[in-house]
Amino acid sequence: MPALNLPHLKQWIGTTEETTDVITLPPVARMAATLDKPPTYQDGDELPPAWHWLYFLPTTPMSETGPDGHAKRGGFIPPVPLPRRMWAAGKFDFVEPLRIGQPAHKKSEIVDVALKEGKSGQLVFVPVRHTISGPNGVALIEEQTLVYREAPQPGSPPPKLKPAPTNADWSRQIEPNIVLLFRYSALTFNAHLIHYDRDHCAHEGYPGLVVHGPLIATLLLDLVCEHLPHETIKQFSFRAVSPLFDIHPFTINGRREGQTVILWAANHEGVLATEATATLA
Repeated sequence: MPALNLPHLKQWIGTTEETTDVITLPPVARMAATLDKPPTYQDGDELPPAWHWLYFLPTTPMSETGPDGHAKRGGFIPPVPLPRRMWAAGKFDFVEPLRIGQPAHKKSEIVDVALKEGKSGQLVFVPVRHTISGPNGVALIEEQTLVYREAPQPGSPPPKLKPAPTNADWSRQIEPNIVLLFRYSALTFNAHLIHYDRDHCAHEGYPGLVVHGPLIATLLLDLVCEHLPHETIKQFSFRAVSPLFDIHPFTINGRREGQTVILWAANHEGVLATEATATLA
């Protein structure tokens, strides 16, 4: 593995990228079908929270994809020479609703490049801030944390697992079959092999296909919208704790505490997979 040149990587701090898109109806209809929701959306409706991930999609040519399906290192994202990349956490401020049929603008900025030592070796954290604006100004500020890490070494101890809470007010079981994962990958133009290639997953040491972190976050937000349909979500944050796989069902869970909703996803054995918090207006 190439040595980490942190001063070189830190040159990416402050790098920006801007894109525009239109919040068109067809991706919303396809997302609704994927989540088994009624096909009632129309132009002018508010875009459900986290469904902005259906837009501003990358257009990486095949010649510029890496062996894992991701875009090759470099460009906007710094070329961290660690083999595994994951979406570790996210935080959102919902300012104004995005509406179907309206144009939107996205500005992304590399906030930092930070090196840490973990139990599994070196970790590089790359926080990225996305500011999405609609016709009325800023609609959403998203802080996305990417983490790069070394591949686990043979004989490495398994990660310590944390039990999920058991005091949910609401709970829903999710069957993460390959069709669901394929559809979400297609909707978000995500070619990462861990979501659809079993041979690649086995090579990486995973027992099955990995459920997308953003899909889990979307499902947690949908749980809030289902049970609190007249409330407005102003903030949301989530953190990946352990992966979920398509070989077993998992649950999404929530509990309201005043204007805060505590959320989590748990695997079939009650192990915590994702923890999240939503703040209501």
